[in-house]
Amino acid sequence: MDIAGTKRKIQRATKVAEESYKKMNEMLERMQEMENELQTTSQQVDHMEYELAEQRALLEAMAEQHGLGVEEVLDTADLPAPPEVNEEDDESASALAQKATSRPSASEDS
Repeated sequence: MDIAGTKRKIQRATKVAEESYKKMNEMLERMQEMENELQTTSQQVDHMEYELAEQRALLEAMAEQHGLGVEEVLDTADLPAPPEVNEEDDESASALAQKATSRPSASEDS
């Protein structure tokens, strides 16, 4: 039995294991950072949605005071087309749209 060859194989296996362990730790750190960023972004989006809903409510009240129909104004507005949704993403996108909309009437229509 070649002891020197066995020693090299064990050293090589140890080195590969240490490198793998190091990479796994780096990946775990990156995942944790991404999780933190996702949570922060989610909180920011929630805050923006709330503010947008507040602004919409105020604008609707102001429009009503001036005798303007909100839906009529929106129908005549030069708005960009809504984003396209793949059939695969259709269910999750519609659920997200219902949850994330700032239009109170949009969630009631569904």
